[in-house]
Amino acid sequence: MKTIWNRCIGEFRQLTLPRLAMAAAASLALALGLSACQNVAGFTQPSLVRVIDASYIAPAVNVVVEGTLLAANIGQGTITPYGTLPATGDALIKVTAATGGATLVSSNGTLLAGHQHSVFLTDNGAAPKSYMVTVLEDQDVQAAGGHSAFRFLNQAPKVGSVDVYMVPSGTTLANSVLQATIPVGGTFGYFSFASQTVTMVIVPTGAITPKYTSAGLSLVGGEVFTVLIVDSQLTSNPPVQVYTASDLAH
Repeated sequence: MKTIWNRCIGEFRQLTLPRLAMAAAASLALALGLSACQNVAGFTQPSLVRVIDASYIAPAVNVVVEGTLLAANIGQGTITPYGTLPATGDALIKVTAATGGATLVSSNGTLLAGHQHSVFLTDNGAAPKSYMVTVLEDQDVQAAGGHSAFRFLNQAPKVGSVDVYMVPSGTTLANSVLQATIPVGGTFGYFSFASQTVTMVIVPTGAITPKYTSAGLSLVGGEVFTVLIVDSQLTSNPPVQVYTASDLAH
């Protein structure tokens, strides 16, 4: 018995402090690895979803997606923050007047796991008080280093197709960083350009008289924005109104 005890003591003494530390670290890593596997198994990332209201004729509305009230009492020009919803290939979207009553429009869309989406409410134009819902996929990662990314949604039927210029500080339209021709209803992807201080200028396609000129935008790189362009309803030949929101939710 004494011999066995002495042997055990000898083996223990061979475990120096560095060896003990290595053994403990290995045990911890194994435990964390098993725990991570248990947490990931069967887990599906949610989808981040927001609402963009570009309708001229809709009343203030509520937007319900998969039974969740995503936006309440919003009107034209609203771009809501992102909410978290389960990913699904067939999300039911219902838009109702904020005061209640029948559904104004319903649609189904895909909400991808780990992605960001915008529920885009517009006017159909096919019939009086007819609306349309489109689910857009938003860019959810920063623009490449030293660059900024913009997406333009043109919902200005009175003005029509527009050209968008990003004019560097101290220069003119002729030296613009970005020129994008956007038709009414256009929902193109993102335009990326080298980051700097610019002024956003919007003109009817082929024209030079601005319908909108922003204040200086100091872009440092990595920004991702969605820009909603709508008619100002003040005159028969209106300027446009612009609503801008960051697409980086985190």
